[in-house]
Amino acid sequence: MPILKLKPTCKDYLWGGTRLRTEFGIEYDKDPLAESWELSCHPDGPSYIVNGEFAGKTLQEYIDIQGKEVTGTHCLDFEQFPVLIKFIDAKKDLSIQVHPDDDYALKNEGQYGKTEMWYVMDAQEGASLYYGFAKEVSEEEFEKRIHNHTLPEVLNKVMIHKGDVLFIDPGTIHAIGAGSLIAEIQQNSNVTYRVYDYGRKGPDGKERQLHVEKAIQVTKRKPPVADREFGCHVASCKYFTVDKVVLDGVRRKKLTGEADETSFVSVLVLNGEGKVSASGETVEVKKGDSILITAGSGEYELEGSLEALLTTV
Repeated sequence: MPILKLKPTCKDYLWGGTRLRTEFGIEYDKDPLAESWELSCHPDGPSYIVNGEFAGKTLQEYIDIQGKEVTGTHCLDFEQFPVLIKFIDAKKDLSIQVHPDDDYALKNEGQYGKTEMWYVMDAQEGASLYYGFAKEVSEEEFEKRIHNHTLPEVLNKVMIHKGDVLFIDPGTIHAIGAGSLIAEIQQNSNVTYRVYDYGRKGPDGKERQLHVEKAIQVTKRKPPVADREFGCHVASCKYFTVDKVVLDGVRRKKLTGEADETSFVSVLVLNGEGKVSASGETVEVKKGDSILITAGSGEYELEGSLEALLTTV
């Protein structure tokens, strides 16, 4: 079974909106719809197979049955499936937060840290995000500004537009701003240290938990490295490589690639519609769909009028 069509687990975080439901066709019975975990083996939000003989099983259950070879030899370097892919609809500002690296997270949380990248699928006029510090700050100033609610004053505010890409190393303080629609490719981790949340309260009427002490330990307090180069890729690191494909249905109708034994290929459809074919199997896809082509499936083909992100390890 070379092509797996996946159904996400969804999250109703208080800052979310409705666009993933109304524009991407993602089914969810709660409001808001903040995130859909489109490719995930994480126990906090697994993705489910919807086609073929394994329909109804989680992606992790499929891997356990079929063996890790379906994920590729490069994935064998990791104890867990290495990637987690999400759609994010930020109707309101997300909390200001930071992620630890692997060493810190494994020691203190029992799971991997988080390296991630954002692809901006859409942004309302004036939308922005926070990406690191605008200037170097001391540990004392960092902690003081957390407690007196002035932290945003020293953060690097970036105006965003459709098609922008940001790569977030562990230790980089960050926050997605209101009016942003994001595709996030990240390590398979759910470790987040929240340092500022605008005083908002959760469904229980209490302010959401902050993780100040841990955040202070892991945050890089210098401005981030700007304009990282990834060669011909949208982004690339030891955990994932991301490429973008655009088929206009006229001059460029098809893309051929190979899912060799080294890695699966994730196809995340950002816009349009078409079909994915591999090993004699064809699956129709549309905006919002998430497809996994298993490692070793050989040549695959995308056809139609669509935009998609392709992720491999």
